[in-house]
Amino acid sequence: MTTATNRLLTTLRAGERLTAKQIASRFSVANPHNLVYNLRNEGYAIYLNRHTDSKGRVTHKYRLGTPSRAMVRIAYMAIR
Repeated sequence: MTTATNRLLTTLRAGERLTAKQIASRFSVANPHNLVYNLRNEGYAIYLNRHTDSKGRVTHKYRLGTPSRAMVRIAYMAIR
């Protein structure tokens, strides 16, 4: 894992939710989606949730979550 990927994982584990733009600026990366892709490939459940602020502006934020039972079941079926 790269340093930026490790730092993003640490940030998400702390409970922060970040937009792609926030990830790009905080971790000095050109393509924040690659960091998320790498974490997902390592088995982390990274979700992208829609967020609407009090003024009605919509953003999408990444967060670390716990996979649902259905996701775990599908993963086990895929490795059989």
